[in-house]
Amino acid sequence: MLAVWKPRTPKTLNQITLTNGLDIVCISEYIKEPFAEFLGVMILIIFGAGVVCQVILGGHPAVASSEKGNYLSINIGWGVGTAMGVWVSGGITGGHINPAITLMFAVFRGFPWKKVPIFIFAQVMGGLCGAAIVYGNYFHAIDLVEGRGVRTLATASLFSTYAAGYMTNVSAFFDEFLGTAVLAIVVLAINDKNNSPPPAGLGPLVLFLLVTGIGTALGMQTGYAINPARDLGPRLFTAMAGYGKEVFTFRNQYWLWCPVMGPILGALVGALVYDTMLYTGNDSIINRP
Repeated sequence: MLAVWKPRTPKTLNQITLTNGLDIVCISEYIKEPFAEFLGVMILIIFGAGVVCQVILGGHPAVASSEKGNYLSINIGWGVGTAMGVWVSGGITGGHINPAITLMFAVFRGFPWKKVPIFIFAQVMGGLCGAAIVYGNYFHAIDLVEGRGVRTLATASLFSTYAAGYMTNVSAFFDEFLGTAVLAIVVLAINDKNNSPPPAGLGPLVLFLLVTGIGTALGMQTGYAINPARDLGPRLFTAMAGYGKEVFTFRNQYWLWCPVMGPILGALVGALVYDTMLYTGNDSIINRP
């Protein structure tokens, strides 16, 4: 659901020089970064949505005779998904796997703006494909719970987030804002050489603990999207898979303001707080001369 971008010397693109003098950029090198983000988010969703399906569907008597996990299982699953997604993509892109984190790095750490649209597109498509894979895996269990061919928000919520009935949209927005602000602050601390960064290669482990902790402390009310791609990608898939437009009309554009805008604004405000209070590097817009 996140991760870390570190500026580094651009790699020379592999080229094939033809006899006529034309240079063709190797396609695999050109798409490597967006594909890494795509794959990272897809793995995140396979673990995250997968554990939700196992716990919720497995708790239904039509599917299993005994429960297959609990709320802690769900939090651990999302934490593992985050760590694995970052491990897969981290060596290529730093492992953002979250549009809110990509935008945060663009605003506060000089990540190239020209890369932002393709990164976000890849992240959302990774979420969509991950949800499709999990849906295909649990298709028959969903039929047993809902009824053959019946699809409602009851199982759409296995893939994307819907706030608890007692929550107003404003409260749900704040919940997502708060969780992502915490996420952003810790992600920036992980990357701050003047703070206490983890040893090389252990960043994903810290992110596992972070996301598991956010879910344990703040996840009950909205399902803690804290990542627009984690919600929007699966939501697009459910709209195409028979759940219909209700996944987008739920609570008057809830999908936009709570799991998309809430995390984006939360990440930006979290970064503002961290850079104002703790960060001393001159690559931040707060500290630039």
